[in-house]
Amino acid sequence: MSDPIIEVTNLVKTYDTGSVLVHALRGVDLSVAAGEMVAIMGPSGCGKTTLLNVGSGIDDPTEGLVMIEGTDIAKLDDNSKTSYRAHRMGFIFQFYNLLPVLSAVENVELPLLVSGTSPKEGRERATAALERVGLGNWSAHKPSELSGGQRQRVTIARALVNNPAIVWADEPTGDLDTKTADDIMSLMQELNREQGQTFVIVTHDPGIAARCHRTIHMVDGSIEREEINAEMTVAGG
Repeated sequence: MSDPIIEVTNLVKTYDTGSVLVHALRGVDLSVAAGEMVAIMGPSGCGKTTLLNVGSGIDDPTEGLVMIEGTDIAKLDDNSKTSYRAHRMGFIFQFYNLLPVLSAVENVELPLLVSGTSPKEGRERATAALERVGLGNWSAHKPSELSGGQRQRVTIARALVNNPAIVWADEPTGDLDTKTADDIMSLMQELNREQGQTFVIVTHDPGIAARCHRTIHMVDGSIEREEINAEMTVAGG
């Protein structure tokens, strides 16, 4: 097993709605090894997405510590945190978050251009990322011209175009039919094996979780238990 790339210690997240305090995370401890695929499961409102958001630095913790690659991300200023996410993290969401006016390759290259990559290099890397996910012939198509599975592949290409250390995925197959969801999960497993990236996947689907190295079960803002899939081998481990 590789060294931890994500270390969460006594993580607390409380939202003040003005009339009530919502305890979204209640002292969560979690360690994720480099190259590991971890699924996070639990009922709606249990804190799965909050854990993803706080763990990735999108949201700040109320208490506790989040260490990513040995860096306390809560101590980074907003610009440094944004830059760190842009260069070291990728994000996959259920509803794609693709810009409808841009082609597939333009959507994929956008984070590169925002982070200062030259247009020529950005286009080359975006094209290569689309080829990696099997969409080399669809680079000029806009999202409306693609199927749901193809749009999610574009999202995955965009998440991987910076060769991130960690990919955070929030219900990445939730809007897809069973066959397409299976194809997308197979693609993520293949990329994990070949590229060694760490995947943290929020899912309601036990079939998706079963294809990860480990499943974290959450209830009411806490980790209730975890399951290890002994048949899975961690990339690089």
